[in-house]
Amino acid sequence: MSASNLTKKLLQSHLASGELVVGQEIGLKIDQTLAHDATGQMAALQFEALGFPRVATKRSVFYVDHNILQTGFENADDHAYLASMARKFGAWFSKAGNGICHQVNLESFSRPGDTLLGADSHTTTGGAVAELAIGVGGLDVAVAMGGTPFYFPCPKILGIELTGSLRPMVRAKDLALEVLRLLGVAGGRGYILEFYGPALQSLSVTERATVANMSVETGAITAIFPSDENTRQFLAQRGREADFQPLAADPGAEYDSHIVIDLSTLEPLAACPHSPGHVKKVADIPDLAVDQVAIGSCTNSSLEDLLSVAAILRGHKIPPQVSLVIAPGSRQVYLELARQGAVADLIETGARLMEVACGFCNGVGQAPKTNGVSLRTSNRNFPGRSGTPSGNLYLVSPETAAVSALRGVLTDPRELKPVSVRLPEKMPLDLSLVIPPVSLTEAEAAVIERGPNIAPVPRFSPPPRLLEGEVTLALGDNVTTDDILPAGAHILALRANIPAISRYIFNNIDPTYPERQKKVPGFIVAGVNYGQGSSREHAALAPRYLGLAAVIALSFARIYKANLCNFGILPLELVNPSQKDELAQGHRLAVDLSDLSPGQILTIRDLSSGIEAQARLDVTDRQAQMLKAGGLLAWMAAKK
Repeated sequence: MSASNLTKKLLQSHLASGELVVGQEIGLKIDQTLAHDATGQMAALQFEALGFPRVATKRSVFYVDHNILQTGFENADDHAYLASMARKFGAWFSKAGNGICHQVNLESFSRPGDTLLGADSHTTTGGAVAELAIGVGGLDVAVAMGGTPFYFPCPKILGIELTGSLRPMVRAKDLALEVLRLLGVAGGRGYILEFYGPALQSLSVTERATVANMSVETGAITAIFPSDENTRQFLAQRGREADFQPLAADPGAEYDSHIVIDLSTLEPLAACPHSPGHVKKVADIPDLAVDQVAIGSCTNSSLEDLLSVAAILRGHKIPPQVSLVIAPGSRQVYLELARQGAVADLIETGARLMEVACGFCNGVGQAPKTNGVSLRTSNRNFPGRSGTPSGNLYLVSPETAAVSALRGVLTDPRELKPVSVRLPEKMPLDLSLVIPPVSLTEAEAAVIERGPNIAPVPRFSPPPRLLEGEVTLALGDNVTTDDILPAGAHILALRANIPAISRYIFNNIDPTYPERQKKVPGFIVAGVNYGQGSSREHAALAPRYLGLAAVIALSFARIYKANLCNFGILPLELVNPSQKDELAQGHRLAVDLSDLSPGQILTIRDLSSGIEAQARLDVTDRQAQMLKAGGLLAWMAAKK
């Protein structure tokens, strides 16, 4: 029997259908799911629409961590809906104040060898403990909650061998940024990143979590680390040693591609505006005055991160022109910071402690000033994501952020004396803000709460045999889901209401788009890697509601392409890239859809210019059937 890498072992152990042949569709049995209060409402509505009687996974959790700013009834209504759905159908419910879903899930529920499907792209965090953790749209999570396998093309595996060890004040965030520097924001498409090598013994689970979390920014499906002694210690520290099992690649295992990173050569790095892939050495960005420093998010809000920040800040004061905000990732982290006196250290330096939530990372609070420079330990710095359209976001490590906050300029943290922290031997989990499933008798009596912000799930018809419409928007490369549907508190509050949220589609690019799209079946034309970024299915569902019928692009990001198929939008990839600009905004197009076979080459007739272009329907058999039916909900309903 040939040596196997860890990823193939995990895929094989959960294989429900198909074969592990790159590019062929496989179905995976899903052990756990997660969704939060920006994606969970739609996932829950879709779960109801699918008619499942009860959650069929080992554990499914709804988290309240995104929409905690309650300036109106909408968010409170959404939280009540999610809590009642959990009670009715057998899910777990993590209340506001318990923490960010990825941090809490890692601490409390992630298990080596399990599969986790999450309605959030940074579900990949679970790979830190050898959990096969994949981010998807909410509809895929809803289907998995009902016990149906998750289907996707069998990936390639990129082996990333780590050697050496990180030098003082160089951290795992710098490793994550180095991976992005090497791969860019699309170099990981179609891959799972598997980390191995002698350097792993020096990387804690929370450090691995930072790297796994940001792996999705390369376009990768997820990232995997082995389950080893560091994993056992992490679980044992939280009273979860029974969940441990050793998991690693066999000696001599092979990979589809392979790179080596010597940790001892890394320096402090920063992702510059406006892309996680725009990476430079901190030392090469001189004299950058800093207006705001925001430390936290699911990427860098662990106890290890924040104790290091507290050690750097202890006994100092931040300059008056700098705003420093810090958000612990979980209630557990916050409590331990308080027990160790670190909260006092942080407050005395002039920092403000935020609620344990996503907050500033997704544009809910702490927007910088006009043209402001904001250093953040989060994972994305897309234009406008902070809530300030002209804000300039730099992604850095907690150490770089803390030292820069003290200096008032972006600073290489190695200019200060290195700090070290000691973690407690035991951190018993306190799950008092997590509500477990109730008994079947209690569930039957439960009533689902639906406030006026909870709108029905839109239903869509099959496509016509001849699709005629207008190019309603022509775009460039690397269009993000933030570009399609902006973040921010006022928009997040509408995630359960597609008619309302559809008014904001492309709001930062072309505010006239929603009204124009309503008038005629629409095509969007775009470049490479269309739909990179978050898993928010609303960026596909809301345009479909407005009348978008097809996206013609050079290539698609994985999650977004799956979301297009789920809602019956054709993902068409141009055969000749040079023709993209010929399909101009305002042109009328026609496509014969009588044959929607996988791999089919469709002819696009430009009725305005008279040219013809060829586009490939690069989908699986299953996705083709969904598209013919008008989307996944319609397809599953027809099968019953």
